Order: sequence, then C-alpha cells, then structure tokens
Amino acid sequence: MNVYDFDETIYDGDSTVDFVRYSMVKRPKCLICLPKIAFTGLLYVLHIVDKLTFKKTLYSYFRYIDDMDDLVKEYVEKHIMNIKKWYYDQQQEDDVVISASPLFIVKAFCDKIGIKNCMASNVDPYTGRYDGNNCWGEEKVKRFYARYPQGKIDNFYSDSYSDDPLAKLAKKAFIVKGNDIKKW
Repeated sequence: MNVYDFDETIYDGDSTVDFVRYSMVKRPKCLICLPKIAFTGLLYVLHIVDKLTFKKTLYSYFRYIDDMDDLVKEYVEKHIMNIKKWYYDQQQEDDVVISASPLFIVKAFCDKIGIKNCMASNVDPYTGRYDGNNCWGEEKVKRFYARYPQGKIDNFYSDSYSDDPLAKLAKKAFIVKGNDIKKW
C-alpha cells in the first residue's frame, strides 16, 4: 500500500488555508471571528500558545456557516484542479491519505478522486471543535496502526520531515516539493 500526506503533497497548496480563505469570502459573516483569529495567530507566532490552540480558535468560525455541507462541496469543485497530475498517474485502489487537516475537508477531496482510505484530524465541521488529537507526527503512526494493525507501507510521500515517523515505517519514502519527488 502507498501512503500519502495530503497538503503540499498530492494537493498543491494547503487545503485548510484555501478553505478558510474561500469560506471567508463566500460567507462574510465569518469575518466576525477575524480579530480573535488574528490575535491568537500572533500569540502562536510568538510561541505563547501552541499550534492546536491556534487551530481551535481558527476553526471556531465554522459555527457561523449555516450550509457547511454545501460550502465544502462547492469548495472542492473549485479546487479539485489542485490535485497534482503525478498523483493521478500512479493512483492505486488501496492508497491511504493521512493528514493533519480537518477530516471533512480532506475526505471530500478523497471521495471526489476515488481514494477510499482517508485519515485526518477529527474536527467538527459545524462547531470547529476537535475530537481527539491533531493528526500530526507520531499521531499519524498511531492512527495508521489503529486502522491497519498489520499494515505495511510500500511507498510513503510527504512534503514535510515532520512525517518522519511514518516515513520510517515505509519500504521507500519520498519527499515532495512541488512536482519534484526525491528519496527521503
């Protein structure tokens, strides 16, 4: 089986950042949360709060979106072209995507392109609340083995060395920068 990170790996860009921008433009009442998000973002940059605290604050604006399911569907339709061609060229039926982005965003893309196996951060799309840990670093390994106790990774692809715990499990691991794919 091949395992992929999502953002900046098979998706050209950061799907969460793109979704936040898209939803703020399409649902301007979400902008009411912008001062709080900006303030918490500053605290994160200054290392006063951690990444998870920032993400929780960021996602709190979800509660102002009355039609989240429709918005996600519309967003995916507009951004599906961000899936990189090299991925389509090698896509297999048992591919697995593991991402730190919210599951409801990543899964919408995976469903659209035929990826059946998707894991990501469990964020409620209607409240922005986390259910569990951010799916990042060692947490990706825990989730992989929870779903595939005897799982073997043939090839692993990511844009970030923060995914080293998963890369170490793979027979072969690759770092992705744009459309360039090199050995880990």
